[in-house]
Amino acid sequence: MIALPESGALAALALCAVLVAVNLASLAVAALRIGRKSRDKNHDESQPSAFPAGAPVSVVRPLRGLEAFSEETLLASFRLDYPAYELIFCLAEAGDPILPLLARMRAAHPQIPSRLILGDERIGGNPKLNNCVRGWDAARHDWVILADSNVLMPPDYIQQMQAAWRPGSGLVCSTPIGARPENFFAEVECAFLNTLQARWQYAGEALGLGFAQGKSMLWNKPFLEAQGGIRALNAEIAEDAAATKLVRAAGKRVHLVASPFQQPLGHRALSEVWSRQVRWARLRRVTFPLFFAPEIGIGALLPLVLTGLVAGSVEATLWLFGAGALWYGAEIALAARAGWHRSPRMLAALLVRDALLPAIWASAWARTAIVWRGNAMDIRTRDASALGTGPSAA
Repeated sequence: MIALPESGALAALALCAVLVAVNLASLAVAALRIGRKSRDKNHDESQPSAFPAGAPVSVVRPLRGLEAFSEETLLASFRLDYPAYELIFCLAEAGDPILPLLARMRAAHPQIPSRLILGDERIGGNPKLNNCVRGWDAARHDWVILADSNVLMPPDYIQQMQAAWRPGSGLVCSTPIGARPENFFAEVECAFLNTLQARWQYAGEALGLGFAQGKSMLWNKPFLEAQGGIRALNAEIAEDAAATKLVRAAGKRVHLVASPFQQPLGHRALSEVWSRQVRWARLRRVTFPLFFAPEIGIGALLPLVLTGLVAGSVEATLWLFGAGALWYGAEIALAARAGWHRSPRMLAALLVRDALLPAIWASAWARTAIVWRGNAMDIRTRDASALGTGPSAA
């Protein structure tokens, strides 16, 4: 125990209480928001979607390699319950192992308009964005969804995206929700994706601070073209960070779908979870450093343990135990309300997640490089002038 004057111990407990209150408030806001229609703060929630009824949609899916759930996620693309949509699949390499599976899918669903575009356009260091550019250019419709290959689309996927489009929208997104974990570290990944990252995404949007998420993005093509087109998203190493800044610069908002879409996880190794979370943390630190800095306080374990060591009294220990039980209980309750994955190992997964968070946060400040699909990338932010507000930025 660290001996501190009584005033110091009280100050430590007060700071811990603030962190607990902030996190409980974010969980409450997310619980109220998820499952309800997105709304601009200047419009009533009962207002219908501003998306034009029945408008055709282009769905662009960049693909690379075979994954555990590739067949299921690809098949879902062809089973969307929407009367007018086209599918555009983008592959950088003609020898990609997913190509035979995609060919079989397209042959089995001739009634769904679909195209394959081979070869990317290297506009920058983001391989996914490079892979999407030609698909975006080829899209025939004014409404375009960019969807990652590992998003499991429900039949009403397009309708859910459209329903979140409000009069003030510049972009509609969905954060990924981890589902179907097959081992403990996949459960840890669920703990990161669901009641932590998705929770803060929805809490932020409810407060008017919507951030783009690259997993599923619904764009109005004329709007993005007026801001420089898809190539303007190369202004940041992460296309979702560039999208957030572009939409805000245009005086619009990023809105989220009412209920986020699943990403089946399968088996995960600790090294995979670590590398993915460090990569995302470094990207957040570079693109939004003022928002990233407080992330050291978003996990329960560090503030509760440190405060317990400082305070030291039996009363303080009991208070901290109760605060921790309330915090983690609220996370489990949010998962239950939203219908997300839960299991007897969930509490252990939450504890492991929070034990990793300080190291991930520190690692994000230590380096400005990541490895993404085998590509070493410098993630230092670019000159803000790279993100224009008109066609000249293309």
